Amino acid sequence: MGEIVDTNAAYLAGRLALLGIDCLHMQTVGDNLGRAKEAFERALARSELVVVTGGLGPTEDDLTREAIAAALGETPAVDPELEKELRSWFAGRGLPMPERNRKQAWLIPSARALRNPNGTAPGWDVRKDGRRIVAMPGVPREMTPMWEDQVEPTLAQGSALRRRTLKLLGVGESAVEEKLDELVRSTSPTVATYAKNDGVHVRIADKAPSAQEADARIAGVEAEIRARLGEYVWGVDSDTLGVVVGRALLARGWRLAVAESLSMGDIARSLADTPDARRWFAGGVVRLGAVAEALEREARGLGGNVFLITPEGNDESELRAITPERTRRLTVKFRSPPDGRRRALLGGLDLLRRALAD
Repeated sequence: MGEIVDTNAAYLAGRLALLGIDCLHMQTVGDNLGRAKEAFERALARSELVVVTGGLGPTEDDLTREAIAAALGETPAVDPELEKELRSWFAGRGLPMPERNRKQAWLIPSARALRNPNGTAPGWDVRKDGRRIVAMPGVPREMTPMWEDQVEPTLAQGSALRRRTLKLLGVGESAVEEKLDELVRSTSPTVATYAKNDGVHVRIADKAPSAQEADARIAGVEAEIRARLGEYVWGVDSDTLGVVVGRALLARGWRLAVAESLSMGDIARSLADTPDARRWFAGGVVRLGAVAEALEREARGLGGNVFLITPEGNDESELRAITPERTRRLTVKFRSPPDGRRRALLGGLDLLRRALAD
């Protein structure tokens, strides 16, 4: 029904990639035994490892155990040791265990239990005919430690997949790809471009017998990309514009004040969410319909010695980043107020980054 966002799949795909394991298929299945059984059969026919989350609870619609058992032609039965642990879990909280929870103590002959110290649902680690199924609870706070502590250590493949993401502003995705030319056709490392909310991302990825070997090849490609597009690169990997700006301000011992009209407070909100913002962010003010000169006066009244202003405009605005050494300007053109806010936010922060880098 679209009510649940599957964050588990994204997390697990990322963790598998770091282990050098290719995640080739993802599937979401509702609480229907026939369709779930069919999904396992299809997955086992094409993959050596199947990872599933969810459906391990005690209620009638929790059907993962039944589906796995049916797909493998095995019969589940209550494991006395698991049942004892479940009853102890409830007793420790002063509660009687509902009989329906006994299904959480089921095992099939090909499965061993994965302990769950954070909930009542043990996982299953199933191995049969050269195939492996790992079934874990759907609740992330239960699934994540089970995966990292009990499953991941058993999946070492003797190879490592490494990646590096460069983040760019001031240039479009097609222009980036054109500049990179033959690099985007490389197979080792691979180079791919993505249009994102904070600009264009260029991801470099490589698989090698060791992390050191992959990192070395990635570093060589990164150096070539920076030689072609370095003026547009504002950050890498988990960097945000706020982090990059804050880092530059702290390095110079400067403090920033922001006065906004076009961006309507979005810049101040973005900066205030940055770690250590209190050390370099003097504050911000929003004045709708204000021109550049009025906004600059407002910014200077907040203290600090670096100022960013985003004046109002009908279809364009000249943003200003003012440091003790110089003033940088950027004209942004936009089609609507929301478009203007977005362009003022990204353009303003990138303008400030460039001014601080001068």
